[in-house]
Amino acid sequence: MIKRTKVASAINLAIVASITSGAFVTSSAFAAEEKAKVERIEVTGSRIQRQDMETASPVTVIDAAAIKAEGFTSVDQMLQVQTSMAGAAVGSSTNNGADGVAQVDLRGMGSQRTLVLLNGRRMVNSGSGADSAVDLNSIPVAMIARVEILKDGASAVYGSDAIAGVVNIITKKDFEGFQLDFNGSGTDKGDGESGDVSALYGFNTEGGNYTFGAAYADRRGVIQGDRDWYDPLDNTSSIIPTGALNQKVIDANGNWVNRATGYDYSNDVYFQTPSERRSLFANMTQELGNDVVLTADAIYTNRRSNQQLAAQPAQIKLNVCGDPRVTDPTAGCLNLDQSMVDAGIKADARGQVQYNRRMNDVGPRVYSQDTDTWRLSGGLAGSLDVHTGMNWNVDYTFGKNEAKTGVDNSINATLMAASIYADPYAWFEGSPLTNEMKDVSYDEKSTGGNEQQTLSAGLNGELFDLSAGAVGFAIGAEYRRESGFYNPDPVVVAGDSTAAQQDPTSGNYNVISIFQEVSVPFTEKLTGEFALRLDDYSTFGKATTWKIGLTYVASDELMLRTVAATGFRAPSVAELYGGNSGSFDYLTNPWLPLSEQTGQILVNRTSDENLKPEESESYTAGLVYSPSYIDGMSLTLDYWRFKVTNAIARADVQVGLDDCYKGDAEACSTFNITADGDLFNLTSALTNVGSQDTSGVDFNLAYSFALFGLDWKVSNDTTYLINYEQDGENYTGTIDGNFGAYSRVRNNFSISAGQDDWSVMYFNRYIRSMNDNYTDYDVNDEPFAAVRGVDSILYHNISGTYHVNDSTTVSLGVKNFTDEKPLYVTNGSDAGTVPEVYDTIGRTIYGGVTVKF
Repeated sequence: MIKRTKVASAINLAIVASITSGAFVTSSAFAAEEKAKVERIEVTGSRIQRQDMETASPVTVIDAAAIKAEGFTSVDQMLQVQTSMAGAAVGSSTNNGADGVAQVDLRGMGSQRTLVLLNGRRMVNSGSGADSAVDLNSIPVAMIARVEILKDGASAVYGSDAIAGVVNIITKKDFEGFQLDFNGSGTDKGDGESGDVSALYGFNTEGGNYTFGAAYADRRGVIQGDRDWYDPLDNTSSIIPTGALNQKVIDANGNWVNRATGYDYSNDVYFQTPSERRSLFANMTQELGNDVVLTADAIYTNRRSNQQLAAQPAQIKLNVCGDPRVTDPTAGCLNLDQSMVDAGIKADARGQVQYNRRMNDVGPRVYSQDTDTWRLSGGLAGSLDVHTGMNWNVDYTFGKNEAKTGVDNSINATLMAASIYADPYAWFEGSPLTNEMKDVSYDEKSTGGNEQQTLSAGLNGELFDLSAGAVGFAIGAEYRRESGFYNPDPVVVAGDSTAAQQDPTSGNYNVISIFQEVSVPFTEKLTGEFALRLDDYSTFGKATTWKIGLTYVASDELMLRTVAATGFRAPSVAELYGGNSGSFDYLTNPWLPLSEQTGQILVNRTSDENLKPEESESYTAGLVYSPSYIDGMSLTLDYWRFKVTNAIARADVQVGLDDCYKGDAEACSTFNITADGDLFNLTSALTNVGSQDTSGVDFNLAYSFALFGLDWKVSNDTTYLINYEQDGENYTGTIDGNFGAYSRVRNNFSISAGQDDWSVMYFNRYIRSMNDNYTDYDVNDEPFAAVRGVDSILYHNISGTYHVNDSTTVSLGVKNFTDEKPLYVTNGSDAGTVPEVYDTIGRTIYGGVTVKF
């Protein structure tokens, strides 16, 4: 019999066994009975196959039952409620700038620093083209057996991108029979409906299993104007449908006066964006004889998504006739008549005035995406009769993503300027546009894609025996090629659009890697884990990473663990080869009074082919404790710290603006700002000068027990953020629309009770109060740094599951049961809040039916 400690049994069950409905658990959740024979399996974070799950790295597991109980219909929803998440990962609530993608952001270090695997192998980056992270929408929930979240740096095992950790999505295998799932949800306001249906079919053969599935999901939108909790002033723009010249408008008497109105765009934009997904997937395992097994999985997902913004806020620079400072007098010009001059309308340092107009006469901007993502992975695995037996594998993975994107009702700035020059007052008087004037609009069309090919081979087993046990090892090699492209609309490339100018992106790179791991049982209590990896990139050259981990079983109840590791992230195709692009960032211009702020400022973003890889150091130390005097209880406590140097980042533009305004010449030079505040060439360049330093503590408690004739489960996850610094700025305990939330404390608590055919669960999610740093103005209209507090918030969810019979299960639940309203954030990204952090759609009722044949 293989002897296991109570700690080892607890860890093993949490990762391998099916976890009962409704609980998020860590790698030490519940105790298991000893077994005489235990299958060797591979754990996320190591390539060494082992009997027990005792590794030095902390792993959280979410199984299919928990996903169902919580009513999650997409992978990003499931991940974003984890306490280990921070920042502002984009998803269904991101209406501006995400192009419908959904991503994960471990520790708030950026989605590009979290590696996403599917069945232990890389998933192709996906989105609108030349993307640096995986679009989680491409993985249907119906195919998921469980999700393993490695909360530790793992570059020495997996290579680039695994700086903050790894999300490994394990799909359903060995399924036999036929299963149908129907799920639906909607808010108590009568909107935000979502529905999905999936089918799963599997059968066994002699020495094999084949599983096939299909899924369809449809998510409807929620318009901001259909919620009454926000202040309309937070959704008000200074760019109005009747237009303004240098913030001056013509009144009813024909006089030029200061603009006194704004535009409320609430009815034009989404809190929840619409999306439609269609997926096909398959898994197979087949023994071929001679201890050789063929495995393969395939997935295809089509996503059609939309976002909607208010009509284009066209901002047109007009040359002033006769002004010697005009750089291109052949482009046309505007004569400033006496009434304009008397009203104070004058040219700027470039001999231009600015005409702003919200193009409502054309219609709102409707963003659309039609993306296809394929992934095919296959491998051969077998064993060698060497020593106690060794295992080998050869795998190939191909992934491809193609996207067609569009923006209806875009505006051609060149045509609009020409139209204004031809008949200025037809535009300035604020009358509705004629059909001829509307011809300045067009529908923007772009294409993009990503491709990934990976070939790998490995060997693992036991090298030799020590007095305390066998020395395990894993070695291997890998070749990977990544490519990507993005072709913006020709009008955008030419710089003729009112949207920011953008150049095409295209490029590729390849990497050859060799890696090794060793697990050494120094004593019966102390085990060491060592990993070393060498990557050779076609772009920047070589990178070497290592990992050292120790586990110490102090007693049958207590295990101590620690890991020190180095990591790296290679620059992506977009970061290396991306053409110059513009972005309208949420910024405050310190040279302008509050009344003239537009809320967004055009920033030119540049890439660099000479970027070097980011480098990181990570350290975790903790314990797993399963007290013998409380049967069914287990807890983990882990300290963690991640440091990133040479980070590929753009310096904080708002900080640069403020510093330049205060007279910092270096800041003015870095961001291409003139000393008098000319932002025409405002630039944010990608460089290797960034840094991150974050640390905190994770705590998990899991307890299962029987009481009053019921089976109970209690789970509590807490993350305490000690520090988060980026590029010299301390974001600990703060929230902002640009970078998201870094709350000191996040906590998830759940308790469930069940008996035979039914179970009920209560779940709450807590986010501690944060500081809201913003720019305010004094009585002299001068800007100054200000801070206000954002309260804590507690969300409540309830759900229930009932097994009608052996073939039918129904579930029902309510998210945000008390209908908590999102909290106000001064620099919020939408409606005076941060939708990626706070629930903006309100109380949601969901239900589902599962039928098995």
